[in-house]
Formats: sequence, C-alpha cells, structure tokens
Amino acid sequence: MKKQIVGALLTALAMGSSPAWSRQMPLYDLRPKISVGGDAVVNVTPDRIVIGLGIETSDPEISAAKQKNDEIVKKTIAAIKGFDIPDGDVQTEHSSLQPCWNPDYPRVPTKTYIARSSLVVTVNDPAKAEELVASTLQAGVNFIHGIDYQTTELKKYREQARDLALKAAKEKADKMAAALGQTVGDPIQIGEGYSGSPGCYSSNWWGWDRGSSRRVLSQISVQEPAGRSDVPDTIALGQIAIRASVYVTFLLKK
Repeated sequence: MKKQIVGALLTALAMGSSPAWSRQMPLYDLRPKISVGGDAVVNVTPDRIVIGLGIETSDPEISAAKQKNDEIVKKTIAAIKGFDIPDGDVQTEHSSLQPCWNPDYPRVPTKTYIARSSLVVTVNDPAKAEELVASTLQAGVNFIHGIDYQTTELKKYREQARDLALKAAKEKADKMAAALGQTVGDPIQIGEGYSGSPGCYSSNWWGWDRGSSRRVLSQISVQEPAGRSDVPDTIALGQIAIRASVYVTFLLKK
C-alpha cells in the first residue's frame, strides 16, 4: 500500500513539473483558413477649411524688414477677425528673419534681410473661405501655402468606412472560398491596415510638416505651388474621401 501511495505522489509531481511548452498549443495553426483585405471609401462634403497663409518682406535694414512683416501680419489678422473667426482658430505657424547675400556678387558684403511669417486659419463656415482669402491678399499676404478641406465628424465617417471595409472583406472571402468549393467560417484574426489617411500639406517655410498640434488634425490636402499669390475664382468644396482598410483571417470549412 505504501508503495502504491508513493508511486501516485511521484506521478503527480512529475505531471505538475512537466515543462509548460509541452502543454501549449502548436506553434503553427494548421487549420485551413483564408486571409483577405477589405477597403472602403466614404465621400463627405467638408464643413471646415484650414488655410495656410504666408507673408514675406525684405529690406537692407534688419529692423525695417521685421517692421514691414509685422505690419502686414497685424493687417492680416485684423482682416481675418472681420469674418468672426475666433482667436483660437488663428495661429502663427512659422516666423523667421535671416540675411540673404547677393548671389551675383558672393564676395561683396551686400545683403538684404528677409522676414517670413506664416499663419494658419481654421474656417468653420466654408462659405466664408473665398472672401477671407481675398481679404488677406489685399492686406499683404503674398503666399497661399495650402487649403485643407476637413470634416468635423471624421470619427463617425471613419467608423462607417471601417464597417464597409469589413463587409467587403467578408464578401471577398465568400467568393474566393466558393470558387474552391468551400465556405467561410468564423473570423480568427482582424486588423486595420494603413488607409492612406489624411496627411498634411507642407509649406516651403517648413511650417506644416514637422509635427505641430494643428498639423495632426489635417485630413486631406490640396497643395498650392510655392510662391503662388492668387486663388481660384471659386473655392469649390466638392467632397473629401474618408478611407478605411482592414484585413481578416477566416477559418475554412467544407
């Protein structure tokens, strides 16, 4: 009897001390499965526009170059305020003052000073955008760095696009499996892929491509050529595309 009890105890200890990996699932999932991707786009009329404005002045005197720039900035902000734009929706994005030598006579110490400022304006009433841009140009703005069309309901439309992308993935899996005489079972892995989601436009004064809090809000952009000082006769809102991309792995069954 004692031998039987000791033998049972040793067996129990051996089972309890067996390596954990011996009781885990296999490293490879050998179940038949199918992996597919799904993409979808939801087109939305924008209800917010973010505009990048640039001001550049120059003068042989450093103080004069800055003073000229400051005066135009003040006039520009006053013009923007005339459209009932809140203070929080007008931001100075970039400001610089630097010397520039005459490139034709590099050895002659003839230089001028260039002052640059860029402003970012968020317009929550798209109907105001065209007239606002025209007013800022009259105030002295000489660069339009970009016009960014956005929606304030981005989360809602992204979720709609994601749902459509998942449905597209399921339809694709069903058709592919059916062509092989099989059917699709439960999903065992679901993930969201890169959907080309909204990046931001950049200005030639390094104002919109280096991580400001404004930039991360950018959703879809229209780049204007550097140095362009005119705007279209009409700012057409059109629609912006909210995209979603997913990947799903389904089990296969006969």
